[in-house]
Amino acid sequence: MSSSGTPPHGAESSDHGAVKYGPALALLASLFFMWGFITVINNTLLPHLRSVFELNYTQTTLIESVWFIAYFVASIPSAKLIEKIGYQKSLVIGLLVMAAGALGMMLAASIPSYGVTLVMLFVIASGITLLQVAANPYVAVVGKPETASSRLNLVQAMNSAGTMLAPMFGAYLILGRSKGGTSAADTVLTQAERMADAQSVILPYGLVAVVLVALAVVIARFPLPAMGAATMRLSREERAKHSLWQHRNLVLGIPAIFIYLIAEIGVANLFVNFVSQPEIANLTAEQAGHYLTFLWGGMMIGRFAGSALMQKVDAGLVLAGFSIGAFVVMLVTVFTTGPVAMWSLILVGLFHSIMFPTIFTLGIKGLGPLTEEGSGLLIMAIAGGALVVVQGWMADAYGLQTSFLLTAACELYILFYALWGSRPTHAEPVEN
Repeated sequence: MSSSGTPPHGAESSDHGAVKYGPALALLASLFFMWGFITVINNTLLPHLRSVFELNYTQTTLIESVWFIAYFVASIPSAKLIEKIGYQKSLVIGLLVMAAGALGMMLAASIPSYGVTLVMLFVIASGITLLQVAANPYVAVVGKPETASSRLNLVQAMNSAGTMLAPMFGAYLILGRSKGGTSAADTVLTQAERMADAQSVILPYGLVAVVLVALAVVIARFPLPAMGAATMRLSREERAKHSLWQHRNLVLGIPAIFIYLIAEIGVANLFVNFVSQPEIANLTAEQAGHYLTFLWGGMMIGRFAGSALMQKVDAGLVLAGFSIGAFVVMLVTVFTTGPVAMWSLILVGLFHSIMFPTIFTLGIKGLGPLTEEGSGLLIMAIAGGALVVVQGWMADAYGLQTSFLLTAACELYILFYALWGSRPTHAEPVEN
């Protein structure tokens, strides 16, 4: 960020010194991996908590809603913290906040307490928000503007690697070690079984806390370069002459991120419950957790492929094609049964893969010195994941399979943004 200190020699211009950012980007990729890993652990955790606390779908998705409310609450404080102490120290603090939340999850499991679980998930998500506010714009602006989408998709592929490995970790250490995770769907647990199942969360979150603290130490000691002068904040007087709302790609990109998160999180949260149903795949929660790996694996493959494709094809056109694919497979999910419905839902991961990083880079295109402010607003829009509770309500009221019509509707807005809304209407001058 602009307040992170004086750029080291040769790092003032991201356009001319991009090659110097390789080690920093590689290290930041580990952050993308970790927050992807921890986020998807929640997807494994949801069916587990559903059986431990005997939750309905609305209460289950409320857990994820609390997670994404943190993005809305913590984004602005995160931006202000980065301005005050610099992005490197903020990254360290973000990792330590996440570690504290992971330790808190161990406490919640030992009680056990649904309320404490919600609070600790909020704490972890607040730490991730701080990482996102710093890391996403950093990756987007340190190279050539025309390859920003390609670059962020490439680094986000490491996020997908984390999301791909997390279900295996969660299925083995959480679902595989619990009565609810190894029983048939809708099995009623005794009080003793619920208490024993709650304890299975302690070990995995303890391991996560250790890794986060170790990563914080590495980040604190690593010589990360500054983002450069191109995105530095303007003075108060100069800032008054510029308006974020002149940029259609940002104004329409904020709801695009918001709406996309409803789609992505709805699929991920309800995947295990969906494929466990007798008319779909009739699997236990543990078995279904393994198939979730394919969903996130598709996202990783799609980001690598999308990164390569965007080197030659306009990012907006690639986004349009992927949104059409996502819309089609969601209709197949809703209107078919058995393996076809299950694999079509898995396939949406491939089409969702490029959406967040591509919308993000299209949204900040042409912002110049307003990039930091615009990035903060786009990260705040991740709070759209909180509205997954709407899909939970639809699942309770109209059936789980029918609720995925909401996901299909979300894909249509992404298509609109890709074809028209993402076109910049104004370009801010960049000071040398």
